[in-house]
Amino acid sequence: MHSNFTDIGQFREVIKSIKINAQFVGMGEDGEPIVNREAKMPVVSFIGTVKLHGSNAGFAMDKDDNMWYQARTHNVTVEKDNAGFAFFADARKDYFRDIILDIKEKNNIKDETVIVFGEWCGGNIQKGVALNGLDKMFVIFSVKVVNPDNEGNYYLPNDKWEGYKCPDQKIFNINDYEKFYMDIDFNNPAEYQNQLVEITQKVEKECPVGKAFGVSGVGEGVCWSGYYKNNRYVFKVKGEKHSSSKVKKLAPVDIEKINSIKEFVEYAVTENRLNQAIEQVFTTNNIELSRKGTGDFLRWVVNDIAKEEMDTMVKNNLEPNDINKYISMKAREWFFNKVDEV
Repeated sequence: MHSNFTDIGQFREVIKSIKINAQFVGMGEDGEPIVNREAKMPVVSFIGTVKLHGSNAGFAMDKDDNMWYQARTHNVTVEKDNAGFAFFADARKDYFRDIILDIKEKNNIKDETVIVFGEWCGGNIQKGVALNGLDKMFVIFSVKVVNPDNEGNYYLPNDKWEGYKCPDQKIFNINDYEKFYMDIDFNNPAEYQNQLVEITQKVEKECPVGKAFGVSGVGEGVCWSGYYKNNRYVFKVKGEKHSSSKVKKLAPVDIEKINSIKEFVEYAVTENRLNQAIEQVFTTNNIELSRKGTGDFLRWVVNDIAKEEMDTMVKNNLEPNDINKYISMKAREWFFNKVDEV
């Protein structure tokens, strides 16, 4: 059973979600939610860990101790792999099995599936970052517990999985590297923008994980996670070199104001997003890069923009029918040039 790692959104999305949660009182007898518009917003403690630039991967075990390996959107095997991760994991199956069994025992998990997510990085998996100069490695960054009915799934807090690693097997843990802490008062979230940006720029200038391995180079950004009313809230702040959109602020609290379709396309159809589409459509599926995959490539780009920038579109009165053809035109031209380079 494949279960995706939850997409990580932006700071502005967490602000909106926490506001809704804080104002929610309960359900009325008529089935409508009761909302307190005057509710005071909470102060939430967040932990920031370094966001690594590689390929999302995971290993899983169900209640019957069956194991499998995952890419972001599908299971992988040695025969149908993602940049060699299944081959790497299968050779270390006993180590992965021991990690999950220990997590299950210490957290009293019996009937649920446990998926340990990490970044498959280093080697030639991604370019332009410090980790590119190191051997391939798997860095654990999250653990998900999946119920048999696939309802009420949840992620374990960092302190429930921070000790798991096997360095001699190239299995590491993101909690072992520099972490950041911030208590964010959601009554005034804008006050924290500069701190978030400063931390992100520090990581982008020199990746703390790469530095720990003796390699100096560019980092991608920081992932932040915190809990409020038993709900997990996560957001990412990427540096300018890795952002999927041409944002005016790295950690915006408000939605971007877009003045035209052309400006939106310029904002959303960036080289980083297009390279990510190449990775997701072709690389992780072991598909040869060619014009035959143009349709799948364009669909991924259009869908990713709709998913990540829906609030921006709504705020600026831009409907998919207004912009999709222009997104596709820019993405198609870039893609054809990319194919011709191969």
